[in-house]
Amino acid sequence: MHVLAPVDDSDCSFRALGFAAELADRYDGSVDVVHFADRDAADADAVVDRANRILDAQGVDADVEVSADADAEFRPSDSVGEQILELVAARGYDHVVMGHHGAGTLERAILGSAAETVLRADRVPVTVIP
Repeated sequence: MHVLAPVDDSDCSFRALGFAAELADRYDGSVDVVHFADRDAADADAVVDRANRILDAQGVDADVEVSADADAEFRPSDSVGEQILELVAARGYDHVVMGHHGAGTLERAILGSAAETVLRADRVPVTVIP
């Protein structure tokens, strides 16, 4: 089982990463971790470090990747969802595990939801962790 775990700097995304690591371990699979950021994002290194600590603690060998976008000053979440779906198609993931912030109706209407975009596409099994 090849699992994709997109992370941001939220606690829910790191809970999802922990679940993804357990899932991959249970089914003798692998985990790839991706963080979408602008090229100058100060938090990217911190996100990668935190992801590596979680994976190391669970004894999982995984790739942590930062997908940098030089023009990403503002990126709606549904755009991130589309980027996740592009990775799923290009790399053939069997499962996506991701966190969801539980944004309200107004925030979802303005910004979208990466998790919702991936779920609605119905291209791959998805586990969403609050």
